[in-house]
Amino acid sequence: MSTLPRDQFVAGIRAELPIVLGVVPFGMIFGAVAVSGGLPFALAQAMSAVIFAGSAQFIAAQLMNVGTPIFVLLLTTLVVNLRHLLYSASLAPHTRHLPLRWKMALAYLLTDEAYAVTIIHYNEADTPPATRHWFFLGAGLALWSAWQASTALGILLGARIPASWALDFALPLTFMGLVIPTLRDRPHLAAALSAGLVAVAAAAWPYKLGLMAAAITGILVGATLEARGRRVALRHRAGEEDAL
Repeated sequence: MSTLPRDQFVAGIRAELPIVLGVVPFGMIFGAVAVSGGLPFALAQAMSAVIFAGSAQFIAAQLMNVGTPIFVLLLTTLVVNLRHLLYSASLAPHTRHLPLRWKMALAYLLTDEAYAVTIIHYNEADTPPATRHWFFLGAGLALWSAWQASTALGILLGARIPASWALDFALPLTFMGLVIPTLRDRPHLAAALSAGLVAVAAAAWPYKLGLMAAAITGILVGATLEARGRRVALRHRAGEEDAL
């Protein structure tokens, strides 16, 4: 792949486009739900521009509609978005060389979908670290643009989107198609399965805490198996050296 910033930027957009197809229906649903619940059009659109986090926006809109105290609203959305700490920790080794302005811009654009394609690119691409952040920028801006446009479309359509369309199922399907090809070894597969089981078992937990529990479980399982695999490999290598 080309090392030019422009080519990296375009590659990021292209990598994000398949996910955008699943995000657009989700954004339309948010816009429709927000205005149907009584939020002004401008506020509903501003939430997508300022918060830029689908699940947090849905919950915030619902809590605002029922007059939830501001402290409870802020705490709930904070808990829902705690998974971004895991994303940022994963990306930190790849972005630590960037100036503060770049880190702030990429932090704003960091979402589930942008992280998914970016971390794969960072781990697999043979391009130098000096230009990889342009890929991140392209992926993030592609998703941001689609989310703003789909929110606006949902606001305009309002409650006229039939519930029978079940558009909210498009995003999970998109993520499944993205994640499955990356499960290439035992630690990755075990991490995905354990996280999925915990997510299902803890689906009823309040404040979406089940998602955090699932993420932490997947990380611990994957890290444990990878560390065990490295120890086995080191012992095997030491045995070969002793035999020589």
